[in-house]
Amino acid sequence: MAYKNQQEFIDALEKAGELLRIKTYVDPKLEMAEITDRMSKQPGGGKALLFESTGYDFPVLMNAYGSEKRMCMALGVNHLDDVAKEIESLFKLLASPKENIIDKLKMLPKLNQFAGWMPKVKSGKGKCQEVVMAEPDITRLPVITCWPKDGGPFVTLPVIHTKDPNTGLRNVGMYRMQVFGPRLTGMHWHKHKVSARHFNEYKKLNKRMPIAVALGGDPVYAYSATAPLPENVDEYMLAGFLRKKKVELVKCISQPDVEVPADADFIIEGYVDPNDEMIWEGPFGDHTGYYSLPDWYPRFHITAITHKIDAVYPATIVGIPPQEDAWLGKATERIFLAPIKMTMVPEIIDMDMPVEGVFHNLVITKIKKEYAGQAQKVMNAMWGAGQMMFNKILVMADEGVQIQNYRELTEYVFSNLNPATDIYFSTGPMDVLDHSCSKLGFGGKMCIDGTKKFGEEIDDNFTPGIPVSVLNEALIKSKFPEIKAVNTSLVEMNIPCLIVSIEKNRKGHVIALHEQVCQLKEIDGIKMILYVEHTVDANDLPTTLWRFCNNLDPKRDYHICKRASHDSAAKTGTYLACIGFDGTRKTKQFDDFNRDWPNIIVADDTTINAVDAKWEQLGIGEFIPSPSLKFKDQMYGEEAVVSSLSV
Repeated sequence: MAYKNQQEFIDALEKAGELLRIKTYVDPKLEMAEITDRMSKQPGGGKALLFESTGYDFPVLMNAYGSEKRMCMALGVNHLDDVAKEIESLFKLLASPKENIIDKLKMLPKLNQFAGWMPKVKSGKGKCQEVVMAEPDITRLPVITCWPKDGGPFVTLPVIHTKDPNTGLRNVGMYRMQVFGPRLTGMHWHKHKVSARHFNEYKKLNKRMPIAVALGGDPVYAYSATAPLPENVDEYMLAGFLRKKKVELVKCISQPDVEVPADADFIIEGYVDPNDEMIWEGPFGDHTGYYSLPDWYPRFHITAITHKIDAVYPATIVGIPPQEDAWLGKATERIFLAPIKMTMVPEIIDMDMPVEGVFHNLVITKIKKEYAGQAQKVMNAMWGAGQMMFNKILVMADEGVQIQNYRELTEYVFSNLNPATDIYFSTGPMDVLDHSCSKLGFGGKMCIDGTKKFGEEIDDNFTPGIPVSVLNEALIKSKFPEIKAVNTSLVEMNIPCLIVSIEKNRKGHVIALHEQVCQLKEIDGIKMILYVEHTVDANDLPTTLWRFCNNLDPKRDYHICKRASHDSAAKTGTYLACIGFDGTRKTKQFDDFNRDWPNIIVADDTTINAVDAKWEQLGIGEFIPSPSLKFKDQMYGEEAVVSSLSV
């Protein structure tokens, strides 16, 4: 369904019992983020929050997309899979043979629907231009500061409009904007993004680049801005398809070459000048759960700010998962499954992105396997597909398992896995927020082939070994004092994998330790050991997986140990294999790592105490302690960014 505006969505959330109004004053600097962090980590994502007393003229809406139910409401569907099914039926209809005039006539209603999804530029002003600031000043908006070591306040749900100066094609993206002054922000677009390519074209022409930023309006706009669409597909066509009604656009007041949604709550107009010096932007507590490091980005000069009467400022926070953005990612996972299947990789049956993998880090794919090497074929196709090029760890399974049941999936994958032959490594482009790469935006990736193997794929000399049902953690720790904890829970579930917390103290420590551990008789049947920082609780699986995925460059940080079995009955010439992965933080001293290493994101004590003190006044239910308390002892000191060069 199409919402007339953001207020109609807010009303729908409230009617459905999905919204809490907070009338007590809450400071946009840190306090709103802390309350939202507590709420978003509740079962099912908690509730959407409308902060009505902000110290500014406008309320702030947060966590609006932060549950499956609210995400479905935003997209106007009962289930996220409904969109994929509709896309799949459209593909099939368009691709089916048209043998006669009757078949072609049957297409006309569907073609008319296509026309109804295309955005339309209307004359005159829109609701988004009811109020025009006489002097544009972004500091009059309740722009939130999310985390204590952030570089400043950031606009976190901006729908950013740019155009290719040569073709006129529009791009709608979402890039954070740090506020530096009343008329100046940063424009944090990464080099892989379409808007960055547009900027490069304006550089060649030596022309200012007009830009407009929309906030609010139909909630489908913010989702469409995050969707991984091909470069030549207008995001507002996707929005029109989702809302079953075309998006109405109006021309900007000070940047008339750019059109924006007429029903938006705020429009921030301006330009980027290619002749400007870049601005030092960041740090920022990012969706990885770590601070993204500061860097140089373009300056966005504000030329006009307009808004609706009774506008509501939308914002979000990102950080240690789960957060609201997990549901935006889940929507993309379900919606774009159909196009991937229909256009690129027809053998894909299903796909899952666990929240601990923060989108790109971990993707699980289920395929219909019919021949040897098919998993590798799919691997290469996926790593060459749009934003999937940023994927770090790809796990392949087949029809023998339900991939959303993680315990069954893990047991199935390991039962089919030879660590020496079924894990594939590559290098390629990575998300620039990935701090584990030795080089910015370029690093290692791997595919774990957990599909059932055909004869051609099996190494007859490999023996899986039989892991002991109960490993003696105390024994292992007594032999290796640098090991602080051993999680054996997976072994007890018939999954031959250990998680080990280690305090590194020398170069090559993890590789040497892995070789030594693998010599133990008790390790004969173990196929994989994940090494994490000693500050990480190895027995907290979700947290461990999140930390491990973030800190790993798979191609650089693995080591395979192959040896004969301790079992005297083992066949001569056979081998055992156990692969170790170093998921600890990397430093100059111990790892020859020459980039800065960021810290995890936690709230400061002052903010936590302030929110604790006013909790009863908020009227949002039973007290929820700060999620940051769990992670205070996992930080690398008090600074938000730790330089590996100084370690």
